[in-house]
Amino acid sequence: MLDRFLPLLQGEVRWGWTSLSPAFTLRHEQTEPPQLPLDNPHPIDAGAVLAWYDLHARNLPWRVSPQDRKDGVRPDPYRVWLSEVMLQQTTVAAVKNYFLRFTSLWPTVFDLANAPLDSVLREWAGLGYYARARNLHACAEAVVRDHGGVFPQNSVALQTLPGIGAYTSAAIAAICFDEQIAVLDGNLDRVLARYYALDVPVREAKDELRAALQASVPKRAGDFAQAMMDLGATICAPRNASCLICPLRSDCIATRQGNPLVYPVKPAKAERPVRKGHAFVMTDAAGDVYLQSRPGKGLLAGMTEVPNSDWTADLPDPAYPLPASWRHRGQVIHIFTHFRLELEIWSAVVPPESLGGGWWSEPEALGDEALPTLFRKVLAAAGLD
Repeated sequence: MLDRFLPLLQGEVRWGWTSLSPAFTLRHEQTEPPQLPLDNPHPIDAGAVLAWYDLHARNLPWRVSPQDRKDGVRPDPYRVWLSEVMLQQTTVAAVKNYFLRFTSLWPTVFDLANAPLDSVLREWAGLGYYARARNLHACAEAVVRDHGGVFPQNSVALQTLPGIGAYTSAAIAAICFDEQIAVLDGNLDRVLARYYALDVPVREAKDELRAALQASVPKRAGDFAQAMMDLGATICAPRNASCLICPLRSDCIATRQGNPLVYPVKPAKAERPVRKGHAFVMTDAAGDVYLQSRPGKGLLAGMTEVPNSDWTADLPDPAYPLPASWRHRGQVIHIFTHFRLELEIWSAVVPPESLGGGWWSEPEALGDEALPTLFRKVLAAAGLD
């Protein structure tokens, strides 16, 4: 009889009995939920991390090296802020040239605040997430208008500026002003998930990770933040963990377990919906391309585009902007954060006087237009680069 119930002892719910008599009574017992490693996290050895960083810090155009920091050189909040905004959802390798271009055109926050928004959007083209560029310009204007061109020196005040949230404010405050605050980005998510062998997806323990990191932030908060970022980018990378040369290896639970790459635990992946539409590339007899601006609000707001249809779940019939000999040029697929877009590309030569509201761009000038990556793909599909 007892053998029938023993397997139930292994589950989330256990059943017991109050006596061994034939008429025993079952009772329902709720087991305690399993404890996460972060219920009692061990500290991060900040001294070991900083010693490693002093020797191996990456040379980045927006960074002040640890030696220069020791010599009294302070990071420029404008450059740190600009780099942090650019690095959101983007890699260091992709950002470097954009950063150098921006700082050559607009070396101070005053210069950026006085720049036309169209110019900022044009230089941003290709970095994606274009709301960042609009917020960047609005933030520069606010710093100049409301703060005399001087960035606030703590994370709370920084969050009052356009486009600066909890992460960016913490990064600026730590790196520039050594505020002892946890700076938790995607690289650190991975490092800490392995360090603590976190057995749930990071997003389910974000507050606990931040608290664990906060408890270890030293007085050299800026160097510590950048050191942890560098660890995630170079040592504790997404597809490779060089544990033998990691300053945290002795206390890293995933290293002890022998398979750090199983962390972070991946969350269940939601299916990305598909939207479909048409894009219409029009040239005149001279080869100039018709362009227009997207609306000021919404996805890719204010950026440059070719005329296109609504993006819907079902592909509608093409509604051409005007009668012409339209030619189908294939399909472009572009992945946005929340959906996959499939655009059918059409091209035609049209008389320039038949269109208004946009402008005509010479093919050699397309590189200077504020075209997001999606519409550069569209032009390439139509034979224009």
